[in-house]
Amino acid sequence: MRVDRFSENPLITPKDVPPTRDDFEVVCVFNPGVIRFGDETLLLMRVAERPRQGDPRIVQVPHLDVGGDAPGVHIRTFPRDDPSLDLLDARIIQCAGRTYLTSISHLRMARSKDGRRFTVDEKPALVPDRAAEAYGLEDPRITELDGTYYIVYKSVAPSGISQSLATTRDFRTFEKHGVILPPENMDGMIFPSKIGGRYAALHRPFPHLVGEPSIWVGYSEDPLYWGDHRFLAGVLPGGWESGRIGGGAVPFMTEGGWLEIYHGATPDNRYSLGAMLLEADRPERVIARSARPILEPEAPYEVSGFVPNVVFTGGAIVDGDRLTIYYGAADTAIAGAEMSISEILGSLISSA
Repeated sequence: MRVDRFSENPLITPKDVPPTRDDFEVVCVFNPGVIRFGDETLLLMRVAERPRQGDPRIVQVPHLDVGGDAPGVHIRTFPRDDPSLDLLDARIIQCAGRTYLTSISHLRMARSKDGRRFTVDEKPALVPDRAAEAYGLEDPRITELDGTYYIVYKSVAPSGISQSLATTRDFRTFEKHGVILPPENMDGMIFPSKIGGRYAALHRPFPHLVGEPSIWVGYSEDPLYWGDHRFLAGVLPGGWESGRIGGGAVPFMTEGGWLEIYHGATPDNRYSLGAMLLEADRPERVIARSARPILEPEAPYEVSGFVPNVVFTGGAIVDGDRLTIYYGAADTAIAGAEMSISEILGSLISSA
């Protein structure tokens, strides 16, 4: 299958994004939600920033404090010689039985007329401002329904990882609606049309005792309160998606049903993209699925970075048979690639 990575890749890197404060630095810009709005391609990017680390004897981590006399993002300091400090994972630190993120993420817009050259907004679109977001906002997906744009994003806090909802009509002002799926849940997105008169959404609960991280479908009479959850698809042993899977781009309709571009990871966290075809009226039923990835980490900017060997999408643009996928590369930068929808469909293996 042919994959045309943009010659401009990576499209947006940390140096293209100003931090929210002078004592912070942007370390990653990745995993954008994607939409066409008017004559522009919009990327709602996850921007991860952290305190500038000046003293090698300490580690500083940011977090939102919603209480006290000075609510806002504060910096917590840990001495590196603390024997209870675990620094093995660059994304987190663990100390005295608690886990902290080494960065805090907000969501920011990037805008483009041609889908390749982007201008990044100076200010964030959505920032952490409540207890459920104490460690940041991550990995948004955008869906348009009747002129309203629904943004489902990961809200991260010491209490767990949940899915939250915000809406906009102009991508200048945003309204938050709070948590819609409780911890631990990731990779939420709303379908771009109602199914059987109800809203439908993909999401990824994270079981810890029995089962693997798998994709589920939920339904709702409105976008805030979800139920009727049904298992959609799980990991397949021994291959590129044997560790976990989760939704990627917002599903879009084809002649054969909903096409979902999703991510799969190996147990050692190599992330690739695949596709599955879902029934139009019953999207909890898989018609066909990728046997091999349609996009996997191969380019230098996908193989090396903050988290190596990662391609992870949060959105795509459909134009006839052309599918433009925007994705996070190595959890560091944003890249783009074009593929043929008919070729993707032709590569799928029937689930019958």
